[in-house]
Amino acid sequence: MANPVCGVSHSVLGQSWQWRGQRMGGIGENRLEDLVDRLLLTRGCPREGLEAYRNPTIREFMPDPSLLQDMDRAAERLALAIYKKESIVIFGDYDVDGATSSALMIDLLRQLGVEAAYYIPDRLVEGYGPSVGAMQKLAQKGAQLIVTVDCGAQAYEALEEAKALGVDVLVVDHHQCQAELPKAYAVVNPNRLDEETTGAAYGHLAAVGVAFLLGAALLRYLRNKGYFLDRPEPRLVSMLDLVALGTVADVAALHGLNRAFVTQGLKVMAQRLRPGIVALLDVAAVSNAPTPYDLGFALGPRINAGGRVGQSDLGVRLLTSSDTLECQKLAKELNTLNQERRDIEQAVTEAAQILCEEQRDQPVIVVAGEGWHPGVIGIVAGRLKQKYGCPIIVIGLDEKGIGKGSGRSITGVDLGAAVLEAKQAGLLINGGGHAMAAGLSVHKDKLEAFTSFLIERLRKAVEKAQMEKALLVDDVLAAGGINTSLVDALEVGGPYGAGWPSPHVVTGPVRVIRYQILKGKHLSAIFVGREGKSFKGIAFNVMDTPLAHAVISAGKEKNLWVAGKVQSNEWNGRKDVQFHIEDVAWE
Repeated sequence: MANPVCGVSHSVLGQSWQWRGQRMGGIGENRLEDLVDRLLLTRGCPREGLEAYRNPTIREFMPDPSLLQDMDRAAERLALAIYKKESIVIFGDYDVDGATSSALMIDLLRQLGVEAAYYIPDRLVEGYGPSVGAMQKLAQKGAQLIVTVDCGAQAYEALEEAKALGVDVLVVDHHQCQAELPKAYAVVNPNRLDEETTGAAYGHLAAVGVAFLLGAALLRYLRNKGYFLDRPEPRLVSMLDLVALGTVADVAALHGLNRAFVTQGLKVMAQRLRPGIVALLDVAAVSNAPTPYDLGFALGPRINAGGRVGQSDLGVRLLTSSDTLECQKLAKELNTLNQERRDIEQAVTEAAQILCEEQRDQPVIVVAGEGWHPGVIGIVAGRLKQKYGCPIIVIGLDEKGIGKGSGRSITGVDLGAAVLEAKQAGLLINGGGHAMAAGLSVHKDKLEAFTSFLIERLRKAVEKAQMEKALLVDDVLAAGGINTSLVDALEVGGPYGAGWPSPHVVTGPVRVIRYQILKGKHLSAIFVGREGKSFKGIAFNVMDTPLAHAVISAGKEKNLWVAGKVQSNEWNGRKDVQFHIEDVAWE
């Protein structure tokens, strides 16, 4: 690779350091753009959109919902159900995106004078999405309109059954679709293969984002019909806390409309108006204004814990309750379940890693084990993907030889499309997903053939992605540049997450003044630059890696370049700057 940053073509972790976008300059050089502009431009912001991206608002990024196919048809049918006071059921997935999508629709309908019921399938008993049995059960209970959120795009048999029973179904989803759509009254999904270019541009939305657009279309339809002449109109923006939570937790790309959703949703969440989210923030010990990190790593896992190892509807119950005491009780229950999930996850991770070692030379790794809990396999796949640097699928087998699997991919490798092709080839009972994540069910007898199919299908894409592996750098600074002013500037370029990566900065040359090993697995160190300025760095879970060996062996004589992320750190009322080390290289 040409023009490596600081001349680093092979770091201690074997990476080349490359500029994100074109080279922007080096230490002490005058830059053509200020730091924030460069952060935005190198992540895909058009130059004419710099001001809008600095402060992304809903007004600036919100499209006309009607650009999505079936959107107007869905809004009109939902409005008809409201006028006729039909029995409406929200059918959601058991993860955070499903819970927030369900809560948004329930909250909106409640403010419109309709108390919708909800149905969240049990992950272990029913599996993902609508089933024939669930449709029959809801029809028997009198459901007249079912709205599926974060599921339904592949539910052919279930929705055909609903239609036969005289129940209309609106699908509000974002998962990849096949050419033939299920027999629903409307399918609102920007990832429909027949979606127009303008609508397909919103394929990065989480399901809760699609639900928000449906909410906007519904309110517009009712407004035009005079529905709000004698009643207040709901404030859809007050539900952006739900949209932000579902978007971040579902690892949706944070560009375009999603940036506005998360930026404005965090502001709504900081007002602490929704009792369920307040209780969740309290139990997760988040006292400051929440950040995308809090949504992804503090709130999201706790809501997910209900669907993974507890009751699948706990998240929806929490997010739709207005009873403070009930919310506190539910939040504590989810917190306890999250700890149970961690224990189960650790056991499965250890067992799966042993099997991964046997396949570490393969471009795609598929591991399966009897009794592995289906509620944690996705998390385990994500952790192992990070360790091995290739797509990983983890499958839990039941006593009947049926496996439920979850996969995570690497940038540049579309795992969801490959899994869908495997299903179409008859290798899977069910399957689908996104480019970076997929879910499936498979018979034990087809595991070997499925693995061979994936290896053959994805080998070239994985090899290309691994060859192009590099740490992308946004700025190079002297040690004295690692300060609060830098942190403030970096924060303006956020929110960061999937599709809008956190900035990497490089500093050096520096020497190690002292280091400390924490809990036997983390490494803390004090670095000093040639100008005499010092800063604190920390690297997590790095012991027995080349990175830790380099820092420890550097001593006070050898110079290093250090790459990583700069963040503010608050401890015991003090606020300082901490450098999260991700790679180092010798000068």
